Amino acid sequence: VQLQASGGGLVQAGGSLRLSCAGSGRTFSSLAMGWIRQAPGKEREFVAAINRSGGSTYYADSMKGRFTVSRDNAKNTVYLQMNSLKPEDTAVYYCAADVVASSRLTWHYWGQGTQVTVSS
Repeated sequence: VQLQASGGGLVQAGGSLRLSCAGSGRTFSSLAMGWIRQAPGKEREFVAAINRSGGSTYYADSMKGRFTVSRDNAKNTVYLQMNSLKPEDTAVYYCAADVVASSRLTWHYWGQGTQVTVSS
């Protein structure tokens, strides 16, 4: 499966962005999806994940209450709604796919990443 992330950009602190990740292929609905980010000079960090049906979601503690992951299997797309953004949320955000959703950093399929920059 191929993944294409989009929706990143520059936003002021306190603002919102919605990232999208479009998947190609017929297997999208059979895969769990995740979002992982990497800030300059830092290690990759788990952000959120959602299972195949969308019935279960997982979040890093620092994102709970601010970020929401969802999916539309009819559109082969997963979303990450990010609210109350902080400068420390600045990173490249990657979408990823695998058989099972969890808070791990190792996923089988990866998209190319989209840059999110939050100004103070």
